[in-house]
Amino acid sequence: MQKRRLGADGPLVSAIGVGAMSFTAFYGPTTEEASHAVLRTALELGIDHLDTSNVYGMGLSERVIGSFLRDHRGPPPFTIATKAGIRRDPETGARSFDNSRAHLESELDASLERLGVETVDLFYVHRRDPAIPIEEVTETLAGFVQTGKIRSFGYSEIAPSSLRRAAAVHPVAAVQSEYSLATRAPELGLVQACEALGTGLVAFSPVARGLLTDRPPTAETVAESAFLAVNPRFTEPDFSANLEHSSRLRQLAREMGQPTAALAIAWLLHVSEQVIPIPGTRSADHLRELAKGASLELSLEDQARIEAALPVGWAHGDRYSAQQWIGPERYC
Repeated sequence: MQKRRLGADGPLVSAIGVGAMSFTAFYGPTTEEASHAVLRTALELGIDHLDTSNVYGMGLSERVIGSFLRDHRGPPPFTIATKAGIRRDPETGARSFDNSRAHLESELDASLERLGVETVDLFYVHRRDPAIPIEEVTETLAGFVQTGKIRSFGYSEIAPSSLRRAAAVHPVAAVQSEYSLATRAPELGLVQACEALGTGLVAFSPVARGLLTDRPPTAETVAESAFLAVNPRFTEPDFSANLEHSSRLRQLAREMGQPTAALAIAWLLHVSEQVIPIPGTRSADHLRELAKGASLELSLEDQARIEAALPVGWAHGDRYSAQQWIGPERYC
């Protein structure tokens, strides 16, 4: 497994990681046993970067990882990232954002307990709280580094301008953003800012929530996910159009003798050395397909064929609904 540096002075981690949102029912039903099988397979493949959050299943994802780590002999075998900054009303489920020191520290402490570790390698602010300047939040996070609770920090779904403001206060190890052949907005400033600052660009949903795989979602599997069921790219008529258009990559993958997911991951890894995809999956076998992308060498001709199959702007529908867009920073 090839390695990439997570932040200018950060650790070397596997070129792809595992996004642990799939350890909950976010994309459909799963079990702790299935999630543990994914983690065991990750270690067999040399994948050592694990990404979770306090709100994934309201702590479930972290508890699943924690139970796996308790059964593992020796120090944690993963570079672990988690997040905080989103509040959910227990009665209505409504989201709000809180980047105060008190909230972030209390949530971090709860995450450490669920994970069963004393320190996390990377701690993200999951969504920015517009009421608090990012410089102030960065100072808070730098304080957590000094106390030893975290080794580095980052931000999720922020604009390049916000990254530069934060980096002027303290080095930012990583920015997390949706990035794939279907979502290419990071190329309009975020990739470039990360390269200039030495910040890792951790790409979530690198296979477009399953569209860029050999077994894309069906109407039935979409209905199982509260998120996908209202996401514009998975509601009609856009869903059918996206299945039709993404079939071009599936055809190309067959011609090249590779899994479609591996081809999508390989393309992303060739964009920039700063990019570290974190696909999520409920299947150990699918993780093997994804991991194969880290070993594929794409020629310039290969990359051109991929982009000809799925040119910029091919995806139908926005990547988020109006409600889902509350929180991420738009910058283009």
